[in-house]
Amino acid sequence: MSTIALQTLSCGADAAKRLAARLGLACGEIAVHRFPDGELRVAVAPATDTTILYAPLDQPNDKLITLLFAAEALRRNGTRRLVLVAPYLCYMRQDAAFHAGEAISQRAMGRLLATTMDRVVTVDAHLHRTPDIRSVFPGIEAENLSAMPAVANSLAKDSVDPSTVVIGPDVESEPWVSDVARRLRLQHTVARKTRHGDRSVALSFADPALLLGRPTLLVDDIVSSGTTLIAAAKALTAMGAISVDAVVTHALFPAAMVVAFAEAGIRSVRSTDSVPHPTNAIALDEILAAALRSELTTTHLPGRTT
Repeated sequence: MSTIALQTLSCGADAAKRLAARLGLACGEIAVHRFPDGELRVAVAPATDTTILYAPLDQPNDKLITLLFAAEALRRNGTRRLVLVAPYLCYMRQDAAFHAGEAISQRAMGRLLATTMDRVVTVDAHLHRTPDIRSVFPGIEAENLSAMPAVANSLAKDSVDPSTVVIGPDVESEPWVSDVARRLRLQHTVARKTRHGDRSVALSFADPALLLGRPTLLVDDIVSSGTTLIAAAKALTAMGAISVDAVVTHALFPAAMVVAFAEAGIRSVRSTDSVPHPTNAIALDEILAAALRSELTTTHLPGRTT
């Protein structure tokens, strides 16, 4: 009988343990030692036929090296199938060379992981100009799950005001904003965003009257600098929204930014646990477990051994 277990980077241990419990798997933690010159020594738990590696890939550079070293150790010790669960997947935003000489990080990262893993599972990857995540990872299995079922379930438990308008900060947010609104039976609208730089944006809405006197809920996939969220909150307040709350899949912003969000009029910010963060309020283990249950029942052909 084939064996399967989950191993995790220490930064994702809490979420990984919840996921492992849902799947009925053992959960081991990958040990990392940093030498004085910055190099890493990595040690894994005992290898199983299939190993699920759990790794939130924010602040990614050391984590990627750790995953490469962990994969080497696991393959050498008998693991035939490696499944990477990266609830947040790094280096996806640069999917084209926008200026001469730029690297396309999505392409490079995809090829690297495709030569290391047999399957990649992520959530709301930043694929705005890439229609199918499988094209990022040539030759292996890959799934880009939506966090919106988990977001909607969490919001439904809080009895959202039925007059709430779900807001998307840009046209690219339409798919997940409309999904949440449909699940909660709310109206939604999407802003037009003009970016003047990494930290300067302007937003406008086609129907400002829709927002007058109503609570609003901002939904976004990634919040990094927080500039768009702040601009959206100020615009919504100026148009007469009576409250602004925010939900994000990936909270990449510094925790101290919560103060700036509050000053901009945002009443609350909730994030999924794709990245460990003080704003985490929505667990993803249910949707991840649903995607991974096939690993418990499917007999796979032998994978890479080196």
